[in-house]
Amino acid sequence: MVRDGIEFYNVAELNSDDGHAGLRLQRVPESIRRALNDRAQERMLAATGSELRFVSSSEKVVVTLSRPEGSAELIPFFGPFQVNHQRHSIRSEPTPIEITRPQRLTAIETEVRAGLSFSPDVWRLTLRGNGVYFHGIEGEDLRPPTKGEVPSLCYLAYGTSITHGSAASAGHLTYVAQTAWRLGADLINLGVGGFAYCEPELADYIADREDWDVATLSLSVNMIGAGFSDAEFRDRTSYFVNTVAGANPKRPFACITIYPHFRDFAAEDPAWVDHSERFREIYREVVQACPHPKVVLIEGPDLLADIGGLTTDLIHPGDLGMIQMGQELAKRLEKLLESVT
Repeated sequence: MVRDGIEFYNVAELNSDDGHAGLRLQRVPESIRRALNDRAQERMLAATGSELRFVSSSEKVVVTLSRPEGSAELIPFFGPFQVNHQRHSIRSEPTPIEITRPQRLTAIETEVRAGLSFSPDVWRLTLRGNGVYFHGIEGEDLRPPTKGEVPSLCYLAYGTSITHGSAASAGHLTYVAQTAWRLGADLINLGVGGFAYCEPELADYIADREDWDVATLSLSVNMIGAGFSDAEFRDRTSYFVNTVAGANPKRPFACITIYPHFRDFAAEDPAWVDHSERFREIYREVVQACPHPKVVLIEGPDLLADIGGLTTDLIHPGDLGMIQMGQELAKRLEKLLESVT
């Protein structure tokens, strides 16, 4: 989405809200958001993986943002380069945030620039946290990036709070962001913390999108906690997998079983272990039954072999776990992509 010379990346709509000034960023269109469960509707307003991207002749740009509830932050990048020592807290009231171009980047040699997935000329204001509102931007000659200034490969991820990146200390340290970085890919993060219930409307939406090249569906530990039956889990995951696969059988994606967590090794009730493994086995069967050849299964426990990568809640990976998962997933997706070229 482009507005005011900015590409609002991983933002499907900018909407006015009668209760707040500015434009609300949301990761899916309102019609899709309203079809999800109540808490997922809230999560799709989170700025997970969203960015304000542009190229500008300015040495300084000032963007005004707010977040009426919770907390949110902005970390600036220039292409792939993180601006050191800058994490801007987005306040509840509209507040200007000033970003200055680092001069050293202008000296990068041409042949080095050519090997980067993002051009260093692209200002990337990466966002994370609760719902963010855009109020305006000041800068000279703002324009959205061109095709050659951003990665040609795009990776889409749907899943739970682990995909959402709840316990990572920054948005670029989530396992999906780590995976995208290693692939030299752009990332569309549709993680839904706590409430990834595999609604068919979301499956239809992902299937209809034509802007991604490879995807992962991490389905879904949330459905254990929410009390979905085995039959309900099978029906929803089967519809999701077959709908996304059927939209473009040449487009590869990977289905990831439930990641290791406390139900597997610190269960207060032995039935929890059985429940997790039943859902993994159902998902294996769904993938095996899918007639489309570009769909593969990845075992979640294989991506996080060291459970010491979890945080103390024993379900959400911390930074070290996220990095390990990103390394392992990137290896598997590289092989998957090679198989279709």
